[in-house]
Amino acid sequence: MMLVLSVLLALVPLLGIAWIVMYGSITTVDGLFMSLILAAMSGIVGLNVLLEFRKHAAGGGTQSSATAKATPSGRIIQRGKVESVQFYESGVGHPNKSIVSFFDGAGAAQMLVLEGDMRNALPVGQKVEVTFRKESGHNVLVNVDYR
Repeated sequence: MMLVLSVLLALVPLLGIAWIVMYGSITTVDGLFMSLILAAMSGIVGLNVLLEFRKHAAGGGTQSSATAKATPSGRIIQRGKVESVQFYESGVGHPNKSIVSFFDGAGAAQMLVLEGDMRNALPVGQKVEVTFRKESGHNVLVNVDYR
């Protein structure tokens, strides 16, 4: 549905350019610049359509090789190789956070925001299986299994 809507949004500015050419105002400065603006808009949305179409044609979905599964107890398991761990100190009254990037050789890296300092618990370059739970809107680390 989004692909069809994007195609429609790419074609509408081209109709505006055709209208400007039909009524002969392409030779004016206003007509020239309006045509350039409409062509740029059409090109940007058209490039988005092309990239989305290539992604769907290649079978690329949102599935990544770094996997996350939910357990019956409500805990979530994330597997992959730790690509980076960035620690951010929050203001008073808010928990500190670590942003962990998992990667498994193919696909895009998945990011996970965990409460607390995870720089020592999740070493960069190590394959891990992380178990965490959601607690009051934050991801809290429960267990780390180093592979």
